[in-house]
Amino acid sequence: MKRLNYFSLLLFICLTFPSFGQEKLWTETDRQFTIDQFNRTRDELVKETENLTPEQWAFRESADRWSIGEIVEHLALWEIIWAREISMGTRSKPQPELNKSTRPDSYYSEFIMETNPHVAADISVPTGFIKGKDNLKFFLSRREQNVAFLKKTEVDMRAHFELTATPNPRNMHQVYIYQWGHVDRHLRQIRKVKADPNFPK
Repeated sequence: MKRLNYFSLLLFICLTFPSFGQEKLWTETDRQFTIDQFNRTRDELVKETENLTPEQWAFRESADRWSIGEIVEHLALWEIIWAREISMGTRSKPQPELNKSTRPDSYYSEFIMETNPHVAADISVPTGFIKGKDNLKFFLSRREQNVAFLKKTEVDMRAHFELTATPNPRNMHQVYIYQWGHVDRHLRQIRKVKADPNFPK
Protein backbone atom coordinates (compact mmCIF):
# COMPACT_ATOMS: atom_id res chain seq x y z
CA MET A 1 0.00 0.00 0.00
CA LYS A 2 2.84 2.38 0.88
CA ARG A 3 4.52 1.62 -2.45
CA LEU A 4 1.26 2.32 -4.29
CA ASN A 5 0.88 5.64 -2.48
CA TYR A 6 4.48 6.57 -3.37
CA PHE A 7 3.96 5.90 -7.07
CA SER A 8 0.61 7.72 -7.02
CA LEU A 9 2.34 10.74 -5.52
CA LEU A 10 5.14 10.57 -8.09
CA LEU A 11 2.63 10.32 -10.92
CA PHE A 12 0.73 13.31 -9.56
CA ILE A 13 3.92 15.40 -9.41
CA CYS A 14 4.96 14.48 -12.94
CA LEU A 15 1.53 15.28 -14.37
CA THR A 16 1.23 18.53 -12.43
CA PHE A 17 4.79 19.70 -13.03
CA PRO A 18 5.86 18.40 -16.48
CA SER A 19 9.42 19.71 -16.08
CA PHE A 20 9.89 17.97 -12.68
CA GLY A 21 13.15 16.05 -12.69
CA GLN A 22 14.34 17.56 -15.97
CA GLU A 23 17.60 19.42 -16.17
CA LYS A 24 17.02 23.16 -16.44
CA LEU A 25 17.95 24.90 -19.68
CA TRP A 26 18.42 28.20 -17.82
CA THR A 27 21.62 27.61 -15.91
CA GLU A 28 23.01 29.34 -12.84
CA THR A 29 25.58 30.85 -15.19
CA ASP A 30 22.71 32.36 -17.20
CA ARG A 31 21.17 33.70 -14.00
CA GLN A 32 24.41 35.25 -12.76
CA PHE A 33 25.17 36.76 -16.17
CA THR A 34 21.74 38.39 -16.21
CA ILE A 35 22.10 39.71 -12.65
CA ASP A 36 25.55 41.08 -13.52
CA GLN A 37 24.16 42.91 -16.56
CA PHE A 38 21.26 44.30 -14.54
CA ASN A 39 23.65 45.60 -11.90
CA ARG A 40 26.13 46.97 -14.44
CA THR A 41 23.54 48.92 -16.41
CA ARG A 42 21.97 50.20 -13.18
CA ASP A 43 25.35 51.41 -11.92
CA GLU A 44 26.20 53.08 -15.23
CA LEU A 45 22.87 54.89 -15.25
CA VAL A 46 23.48 56.14 -11.71
CA LYS A 47 26.98 57.28 -12.65
CA GLU A 48 25.70 59.24 -15.66
CA THR A 49 22.84 60.97 -13.84
CA GLU A 50 23.23 61.17 -10.07
CA ASN A 51 25.01 64.55 -10.03
CA LEU A 52 22.93 66.34 -12.66
CA THR A 53 21.43 69.72 -11.86
CA PRO A 54 17.69 70.35 -12.41
CA GLU A 55 18.61 72.29 -15.57
CA GLN A 56 20.66 69.39 -16.88
CA TRP A 57 17.88 66.90 -16.18
CA ALA A 58 15.46 69.07 -18.17
CA PHE A 59 17.74 70.03 -21.08
CA ARG A 60 16.63 69.04 -24.60
CA GLU A 61 18.89 68.98 -27.64
CA SER A 62 15.88 70.19 -29.62
CA ALA A 63 12.12 70.47 -29.15
CA ASP A 64 11.52 67.00 -30.60
CA ARG A 65 14.12 65.23 -28.43
CA TRP A 66 13.74 63.81 -24.94
CA SER A 67 15.46 65.29 -21.92
CA ILE A 68 17.57 63.04 -19.70
CA GLY A 69 14.71 63.08 -17.21
CA GLU A 70 12.34 61.77 -19.86
CA ILE A 71 14.81 59.12 -20.99
CA VAL A 72 15.14 57.79 -17.45
CA GLU A 73 11.37 57.89 -16.93
CA HIS A 74 11.04 55.86 -20.15
CA LEU A 75 13.50 53.31 -18.76
CA ALA A 76 11.54 53.07 -15.50
CA LEU A 77 8.30 52.49 -17.40
CA TRP A 78 9.95 49.68 -19.33
CA GLU A 79 11.10 48.07 -16.08
CA ILE A 80 7.41 47.69 -15.26
CA ILE A 81 6.53 46.48 -18.77
CA TRP A 82 9.35 43.90 -18.85
CA ALA A 83 8.36 42.65 -15.38
CA ARG A 84 4.80 42.12 -16.61
CA GLU A 85 6.03 40.21 -19.67
CA ILE A 86 8.22 38.00 -17.49
CA SER A 87 5.33 37.40 -15.09
CA MET A 88 2.97 36.42 -17.88
CA GLY A 89 5.52 34.24 -19.64
CA THR A 90 6.56 32.36 -16.52
CA ARG A 91 2.95 31.60 -15.61
CA SER A 92 2.37 29.86 -18.94
CA LYS A 93 3.26 26.21 -19.36
CA PRO A 94 6.91 25.38 -20.15
CA GLN A 95 7.51 24.78 -23.87
CA PRO A 96 11.21 23.96 -24.19
CA GLU A 97 10.61 22.53 -27.67
CA LEU A 98 10.13 26.09 -28.94
CA ASN A 99 13.88 26.61 -28.59
CA LYS A 100 14.18 24.79 -31.91
CA SER A 101 12.66 27.81 -33.69
CA THR A 102 13.82 30.73 -31.54
CA ARG A 103 16.60 33.03 -32.74
CA PRO A 104 20.00 32.95 -31.00
CA ASP A 105 20.63 35.24 -28.04
CA SER A 106 22.97 37.34 -30.17
CA TYR A 107 20.04 38.41 -32.37
CA TYR A 108 18.39 40.16 -29.45
CA SER A 109 21.51 41.85 -28.14
CA GLU A 110 22.43 43.08 -31.63
CA PHE A 111 18.90 44.32 -32.36
CA ILE A 112 18.55 46.32 -29.15
CA MET A 113 21.97 47.93 -29.62
CA GLU A 114 21.65 48.87 -33.28
CA THR A 115 22.06 52.56 -34.11
CA ASN A 116 18.83 52.97 -36.08
CA PRO A 117 16.14 54.96 -34.23
CA HIS A 118 13.40 52.97 -32.51
CA VAL A 119 9.89 54.33 -32.03
CA ALA A 120 8.73 54.10 -28.42
CA ALA A 121 5.53 52.19 -27.75
CA ASP A 122 2.71 54.44 -26.60
CA ILE A 123 2.71 52.83 -23.15
CA SER A 124 6.36 53.79 -22.63
CA VAL A 125 6.34 57.41 -23.83
CA PRO A 126 7.50 59.54 -20.87
CA THR A 127 5.03 61.98 -19.37
CA GLY A 128 7.65 64.52 -18.30
CA PHE A 129 5.71 65.01 -15.05
CA ILE A 130 8.47 63.50 -12.89
CA LYS A 131 11.16 66.03 -12.08
CA GLY A 132 14.90 65.64 -12.00
CA LYS A 133 16.41 62.98 -9.80
CA ASP A 134 12.98 61.52 -8.97
CA ASN A 135 13.18 59.81 -12.35
CA LEU A 136 16.28 57.93 -11.18
CA LYS A 137 14.55 56.98 -7.93
CA PHE A 138 11.63 55.64 -9.98
CA PHE A 139 13.94 53.52 -12.13
CA LEU A 140 15.98 52.21 -9.20
CA SER A 141 12.90 51.12 -7.26
CA ARG A 142 11.67 49.04 -10.19
CA ARG A 143 15.12 47.64 -11.01
CA GLU A 144 15.61 46.58 -7.36
CA GLN A 145 12.34 44.69 -7.49
CA ASN A 146 13.31 42.95 -10.73
CA VAL A 147 16.76 41.93 -9.47
CA ALA A 148 15.20 40.51 -6.30
CA PHE A 149 12.95 38.30 -8.44
CA LEU A 150 15.89 37.24 -10.60
CA LYS A 151 17.85 36.10 -7.57
CA LYS A 152 15.15 33.88 -6.08
CA THR A 153 13.10 32.53 -8.99
CA GLU A 154 13.19 28.81 -9.72
CA VAL A 155 11.53 29.19 -13.14
CA ASP A 156 13.41 27.83 -16.14
CA MET A 157 13.66 31.04 -18.17
CA ARG A 158 14.74 29.19 -21.31
CA ALA A 159 11.72 26.87 -21.19
CA HIS A 160 9.08 29.61 -20.91
CA PHE A 161 8.19 31.76 -23.91
CA GLU A 162 6.26 34.80 -25.08
CA LEU A 163 4.98 35.39 -28.63
CA THR A 164 4.44 31.65 -28.95
CA ALA A 165 2.29 32.01 -32.09
CA THR A 166 5.14 33.60 -34.06
CA PRO A 167 7.71 31.76 -36.21
CA ASN A 168 10.53 32.83 -33.85
CA PRO A 169 9.20 33.02 -30.28
CA ARG A 170 11.57 34.37 -27.66
CA ASN A 171 12.21 32.78 -24.30
CA MET A 172 12.28 34.69 -21.04
CA HIS A 173 16.08 34.80 -20.93
CA GLN A 174 15.98 36.62 -24.25
CA VAL A 175 13.42 39.05 -22.85
CA TYR A 176 15.94 39.77 -20.11
CA ILE A 177 18.55 40.53 -22.79
CA TYR A 178 16.18 43.15 -24.15
CA GLN A 179 15.67 44.55 -20.67
CA TRP A 180 19.30 45.23 -19.78
CA GLY A 181 20.24 45.98 -23.39
CA HIS A 182 17.52 48.62 -23.53
CA VAL A 183 19.27 50.51 -20.72
CA ASP A 184 22.58 50.26 -22.59
CA ARG A 185 20.90 51.73 -25.65
CA HIS A 186 19.60 54.73 -23.73
CA LEU A 187 22.86 55.23 -21.87
CA ARG A 188 24.27 55.98 -25.29
CA GLN A 189 21.46 58.50 -25.80
CA ILE A 190 22.12 60.15 -22.43
CA ARG A 191 25.81 60.55 -23.23
CA LYS A 192 24.86 62.16 -26.51
CA VAL A 193 22.64 64.68 -24.71
CA LYS A 194 25.44 65.49 -22.29
CA ALA A 195 27.88 65.99 -25.17
CA ASP A 196 25.67 68.66 -26.79
CA PRO A 197 27.54 72.00 -26.87
CA ASN A 198 24.52 73.73 -25.31
CA PHE A 199 24.24 71.29 -22.42
CA PRO A 200 24.15 73.34 -19.18
CA LYS A 201 27.45 73.44 -17.29
